[in-house]
Amino acid sequence: MVDLLGNLSERIKGKLGPFILVIGTTDVSLIPGISFAGASPELTMFTPAADAEFLMTGKCKVIDSVPVTPDGIPTPALITRASLSFLKVTRLIANAGSRVNPKIPFINLNGEPGKDIRYGGLRREVGEGILEQGVILGENLKSDIIYIGESVPGGTTTAAAVLSGLGYDGVSLVSSSSPVNPKELKKRVVDQALKSAPKETLERIFWLSDPVLIAVAGIALGFKGVTVLSGGTQMAAVAAILKELDKGKLSNVGIATTRWIINDSSSNLYSLAKEIGINLTYSNVSFAESKFNGLRAYEQGYVKEGVGAGGSMVMSLSSGVSSQELVRRIEEVYSSLINA
Repeated sequence: MVDLLGNLSERIKGKLGPFILVIGTTDVSLIPGISFAGASPELTMFTPAADAEFLMTGKCKVIDSVPVTPDGIPTPALITRASLSFLKVTRLIANAGSRVNPKIPFINLNGEPGKDIRYGGLRREVGEGILEQGVILGENLKSDIIYIGESVPGGTTTAAAVLSGLGYDGVSLVSSSSPVNPKELKKRVVDQALKSAPKETLERIFWLSDPVLIAVAGIALGFKGVTVLSGGTQMAAVAAILKELDKGKLSNVGIATTRWIINDSSSNLYSLAKEIGINLTYSNVSFAESKFNGLRAYEQGYVKEGVGAGGSMVMSLSSGVSSQELVRRIEEVYSSLINA
């Protein structure tokens, strides 16, 4: 683990707590070329449910195989599942508003799938409901620490819109699951969304957002201990929302991500975290020597993060698991996928 801002790694060292995966969908992922969290735009609607199923059971039920990018790189859920396999921690799925529900037990936050943000992502009453349900869930998690991951295709675009709407340089600084970040396309979408976004802060956030960002913010608001936002630049958007709703909350919240996000030249999570004022750490794990092409692809800029991959690796590493052990376990999970 490497701290870039604050001392998050020291605060969480050796501490275990529940891992919550928040899932949802947004119609933004149906815009051709904007999301790589599925083999096609239409299949992105199945990705969050399939990620949740794989995390919990090692198999997918809503689709026949694990979610892959258009280039065939598998979901980062395999990293999270492998990382958590070392630890005796509770795993929970919170459904903030997914077009397809997972065929496993989950906590229903009674939300709705997000719409296309160019015409309004979430209605105010829907956003307020998701936020309230998230707060209730957070208040009832009895632990000193929690880790929250996300699965929402198109989420870096909604994150860019929320950040831009709150005064940050959103489009320039958010990442992508592809080595070629489609920034021009994202900018067009975000600019159109901003033109019609309401002025009032909360309505503006809902208009530009997706159900997952709102739910994660709600859980963090309700939880009394340390919240580790396990993800990349999408979690910076969550932090920006938290800063608007309760600035003092940030002192007890940090972001844990992957080395691939930190090294991504097309984004800058460090700059975002510094401007927002939130602790930032990352797992310094490399797949450069892996025998599997699908894992080595992470070193070439594919996928990078998702499903809480960074945070789950940080939790394992902070509990004494070595990087070498972690990579071996991830390779074992990956091998079981390609040989299934």
